[in-house]
Amino acid sequence: MTSESATGPLRGVKVVELAGIGPAPYACMLLADLGAEVLRLERPRGTLSGVIGGYDVLSRGRRTVAIDLKADGARELVLDLVKEADVLVEAFRPGVAERLGLGPDDCRGANPRLVYARMTGWGQEGPLAERVGHDINYASITGAIAAVGEKDRKPVPPLNLVADFGGGSMFCVMGILAALLERATSGEGQVIDVAMVDGVSSLLSMAHGQRGAGMMPDARGSSLLDGGAPYYDTYRCADGEYMSVGAIEPQFYEALKQTLDLPDLPAQADHANWPKMREMLAERFATKTREEWTKIFDDVDACVAPVLWLSEAASHPHLAARGTLVDVNGVTHPNAAPRFSRTPGKIGTPPRPPGADTVAALTDWGIDATRVEKLQAAGTVVQVDVRD
Repeated sequence: MTSESATGPLRGVKVVELAGIGPAPYACMLLADLGAEVLRLERPRGTLSGVIGGYDVLSRGRRTVAIDLKADGARELVLDLVKEADVLVEAFRPGVAERLGLGPDDCRGANPRLVYARMTGWGQEGPLAERVGHDINYASITGAIAAVGEKDRKPVPPLNLVADFGGGSMFCVMGILAALLERATSGEGQVIDVAMVDGVSSLLSMAHGQRGAGMMPDARGSSLLDGGAPYYDTYRCADGEYMSVGAIEPQFYEALKQTLDLPDLPAQADHANWPKMREMLAERFATKTREEWTKIFDDVDACVAPVLWLSEAASHPHLAARGTLVDVNGVTHPNAAPRFSRTPGKIGTPPRPPGADTVAALTDWGIDATRVEKLQAAGTVVQVDVRD
């Protein structure tokens, strides 16, 4: 997405993305959805986008330049791009950007107004800062993974939503937006240390409060929101699919009882009878299919909803009505979120192969065409021919 085609609230903001995997690309996708012009710099062979091509939803909405950051002239080129940018996002291990000559001091020396966002799992400092890791590891040491799963069974990783995208991407975007807002008054950029362990720990604020109040012991499936309460759980239906129940408030629990025709269901606060409550709910949900229960609860305020697979989500009437999921060249994409009344975001171009926009993007960002040709000849940057 270029600044000319952007419509969102970040129109006019220019971002240099030193391509990585997972949370950094997702953060940059969100910035692009909101109107920022993001220039993705990636290895000639690409990252994940080079593997799954047009299915790499996280790479949508921005142009791509294939560049060997270790080659002659690469550092100087990136620093010249930085001079035109408002934000730089990198997700290297601590010290890698510095060794490339593209650390915060280098980049902010070229552009003092630059917001420099650093995305890592462990953070820029601490005993584990130099160690490898993935979402499951970052979420594990914060206590998040231990709390997810059925009672007396092993912990279950909730995909990579918690650390990568929750504790990482979302806090990266929040940090960038806050730094841009602050820059409007100070005139200076700053460095943002986005550590997924910090973000996940923040996401667990409510859980820490509940633990302090004695409401969340160190045991899976024993608390209000982890499946411990029978009225906040999932139940298997006659067809093997599931319904979700979140009837926390008394009025919703009463509606659940009435709709299921279970007048003898134990009181919510009767913890001693929770096993009986769970058994009664399980037996009743097992008598009908998920579709049948969905229709029964369709107009009932009981906080009950079907558990859908990813392949089914786009066809749900509510998501379909809002256009929450859309088809882009045969691939399902989440639509731009959140929604704005005056400056709506939008999905930009489909994912582009690494290097598909090298020449055009660099020249648009003020790099002389002759210099681009020389960088191509030296193999520092690569232009890939793509048939649109």
